Amino acid sequence: MKKQIVGAMLALSVALTGCAASPQTQESTGGKTEPTAAAPKEGGTLVIARLSDANNLDPHFSTQINSMATIQHKVYEGLVLLDANSEYKPLLATEWKQLDDLTWEFKLRQGVEFQDGTPFNAAAVKKTIERILDKNNPTPKANMFGMIKEVKAVDDSTVQIVLSYPFAGLLSILAAAEGVMISPAAIDKYGKDLTKHPVGTGPFTFESWTPGQEIVLVKNEKYWGTKPKLDKVVFKTVPEDATRVAMVEAGEAQIAEQLPVTEIERVQSSDTVTLGRFESFADDHIGFNTKKKPFDDVRVRQAIAHAIDKEAIIKGVYNNVGKVANSTLGPKVIGYSPNVKGYDYDLNKAKQLLAEAGYPNGFKATVSLNDNKARINVAEVLQSQLKGIGIDLQVNVMEFGAYIDAATKGNTDMFISGWGNATGDADYNQYNLFHSSSAGLPGNHAFYNNKEVDKLIEDGRKEKDPEKRKQIYEKAQEIESQEVPYIPYRSSENLAAIAKNVKGAWISPSGYLEINDVTLQ
Repeated sequence: MKKQIVGAMLALSVALTGCAASPQTQESTGGKTEPTAAAPKEGGTLVIARLSDANNLDPHFSTQINSMATIQHKVYEGLVLLDANSEYKPLLATEWKQLDDLTWEFKLRQGVEFQDGTPFNAAAVKKTIERILDKNNPTPKANMFGMIKEVKAVDDSTVQIVLSYPFAGLLSILAAAEGVMISPAAIDKYGKDLTKHPVGTGPFTFESWTPGQEIVLVKNEKYWGTKPKLDKVVFKTVPEDATRVAMVEAGEAQIAEQLPVTEIERVQSSDTVTLGRFESFADDHIGFNTKKKPFDDVRVRQAIAHAIDKEAIIKGVYNNVGKVANSTLGPKVIGYSPNVKGYDYDLNKAKQLLAEAGYPNGFKATVSLNDNKARINVAEVLQSQLKGIGIDLQVNVMEFGAYIDAATKGNTDMFISGWGNATGDADYNQYNLFHSSSAGLPGNHAFYNNKEVDKLIEDGRKEKDPEKRKQIYEKAQEIESQEVPYIPYRSSENLAAIAKNVKGAWISPSGYLEINDVTLQ
C-alpha cells in the first residue's frame, strides 16, 4: 500500500489491470484424507449465517461492518479497488493521475450502468461525493472526505477531484466502502430512505431486507464485469454462535461469520467444514467516556490500563488467536509503529494512581458491550481483574444496534469494542477514533478531545512524504497511549466456518466477506 501511495503521489498513471485472485486462507484438515473435489458449477444460493443484522445499507450513513460487508463489492463499487495484496487497482476508474498537489484526475470506465439503468459517468461521481459533503444534510462520513474541495465533471468519462490540501490517503478512502458510487436517480428518489433501496453498479442487486432476519441479494445479469457464479446470496442473522456453525454442518448455510474462538475446535474436527483464518486490520479495545467522571481523570484511565493483563485475555479468552496490541492500528496498517508502548501489568502502580486521583478504595462503574461471546468473556475477565484495585465493575450486555446507539450518544461509562479499518491507512483509525470532530456517531465514542492530537492527525493527512507521515502518526499514538482514551488489547483475526464445497470465499483485512468469485461444488 505504501508503494501505491508513493506512486500516486509521484503522479504515475495506473494502467488498466484485472483484479487479483482471491486468497482463501483455510487451515489444513489435520492429515485427513480429502475426497476428490467436485468441479465448480454455475448457480446456486450461498447462505451466510452471521451474528448481527445490518443497521443501515446506505454507505454514507452506515456505522458498522455488518452493513458495509453486505454491500461493499457486491451491490456497490468504488472508483478504486484495494485488492487481496493491499494494492490499488482500477475498478470504476480505469486509470488516474495526480495533476498537481491538489488535483487528481480519474478516467472512468465506459458503458457501465447502475442496477436501475442509470448511466455511470462523471456526473454520477460528482453527485455521490457531493452528497457525502452536503452541509444541509450532513452525513457521518463527511469528516472522512473533508479534504475534498470540489468535484469537476470534465466530460462524461473524466472527473477531477480538487482537494483543499494535499491528502496522502485519497486512494484509500475512494477504495473504502464509504467511497462507493451510488445511482444519482436513486439518490433523488429515495433520499435517506436509500438504506432500504441500495442501487450501485456491483455484481449483485439488492432484492429484500427483513430486519433481524435476512438480507437477500441476487445476481446482476447486466453486470459490466465478470458476472458472479452464484444466483443468490442470503445473509441470515443468527445470534447464537453454536447455531451458526450447526447450520453449516447441516448444509443450511455455507458460511458462518464472526466465528468465536470457542467454536474453533469444533470446526477443526469437522469432516464437512473448514476453518478460515484471515489477517485483519482491526483491533479490539476497552474504551472510556472521557467526559464522564471518574474517567475524565487520566490517572484513572492509566490505573485501569496497569490493572489489565492483556496476555491473560489473549490466551484465556481468545485461545491465542490474535496478538497483544499497544495501538488501535493493526501491524499491517500504514502508520503503525512498533515503538508505541503499552502499560505493564502492575497492580501496585494502578492502586497508586487511583489514590492520587482521589479513589483509594476504588469505585463502581459499568462497562457496556454488544452480545459477542468473546467480548462477554473479556468483560468477565475485566470484572475480575479490576476487583484487584477496588473497582466494582458491572457488565451491561446489549444487542449490537442498541450498543452502537448508546455509545454514539455518550450513554456509556466504559465500553468494550473494536475498530475495523476499512482502508488500511492510519487516517481511517486516527480521524474516526481520536479527532475531536468525530465525537459520537463517526466513531470517537470516547469523546476524546486533544488539540495537539487533532493537529497531528490533520498534518498526517496532508503529508506526502511516507516517512514523515509515519513519524507524525507515531507521535499521535504516543500521546494517545499516555492519555488512554482507549486501551487496545488485541490485534485480531477474521474467522469463519466455511463448508468444504465452497471455493473462493475470503475475508478482507477490513473484515468484509468477499464472495464475487465463489463457486459451489
